[in-house]
Amino acid sequence: MNEPRHFLVVSHTGRQSALEATGEVCSQLLAEGAVPVIADEHWDDVQAFVPRLNGEAKRFGEVDPRAIELVIVLGGDGTILRAAELMREHPVALLGVNLGHVGFLAESERDDLGYTVARALARDYVVEERMTLSVRAKVGHEVVYESWALNEVTVEKAERERMLEVVVEVDRRPLSSFGCDGIVMSTPTGSTAYSFSAGGPIVWPSLEALLLVPLSAHALFARPLVVGPESALAVEILQRTDTSAVIWCDGRRTFDLPPGARVVVRKSSVPVRLARLHEAPFTDRLVNKFQLPVSGWRGPGRRD
Repeated sequence: MNEPRHFLVVSHTGRQSALEATGEVCSQLLAEGAVPVIADEHWDDVQAFVPRLNGEAKRFGEVDPRAIELVIVLGGDGTILRAAELMREHPVALLGVNLGHVGFLAESERDDLGYTVARALARDYVVEERMTLSVRAKVGHEVVYESWALNEVTVEKAERERMLEVVVEVDRRPLSSFGCDGIVMSTPTGSTAYSFSAGGPIVWPSLEALLLVPLSAHALFARPLVVGPESALAVEILQRTDTSAVIWCDGRRTFDLPPGARVVVRKSSVPVRLARLHEAPFTDRLVNKFQLPVSGWRGPGRRD
């Protein structure tokens, strides 16, 4: 007898539309003999909305994560980031269905939900690896915080009225010192998120690189930087800074930092895996998500 197939379903249960989609996905999985697995934090909400799952679905805490075949994520990019947190220690791909707004990380839309689950059940997808960041914060010789990020790590001022005084460093060499609201250190995946809003460049996710984008810097040389994947970026919060700082990882995990703290960001050895149903160029994704005007384009000529 074959072992049952387990699919982790992660959704934004604060939305009615997400709960409805969760019920549809779980029903489709059960109809094919698969076992829906629900994140512990969402268990009560899902059970209350879809009571027929009682006894058929399982809680994430009851299942060996190594038995999970695929994660089906229902929501926006924030929900996908939460799913990535849950599966950080396990090489399982995430298949996102966008129920949010832009949804850069999602692979399909709400209208294609049944088709998407059918493709997942048929194992008809390819897995794409996305680079992530590792971050370490030190005060003196003591490591006070360690984490990771798929999109970005930011060091920001903790008080609105104050400004951070920082030194930016690349590959253990100082680059520049200035006052600012903060620093964004991003992956190519995150180049369409906070980094983009701060004026950073869009970097194709097939490229491995680290981006550094100052926030409201008071300096002539405070342009966005793009460095290679083997480089290390660092931000030192100068002792003369008259406010504390805060570090954010993907806007989800946070830690307070005092003046004198040092934050180092490098490429992580652990990627995030995204399941893809379509091999569309990233250019098309940009056009669709940002609704960019391309009318009048005639296409490549013979010599292109």
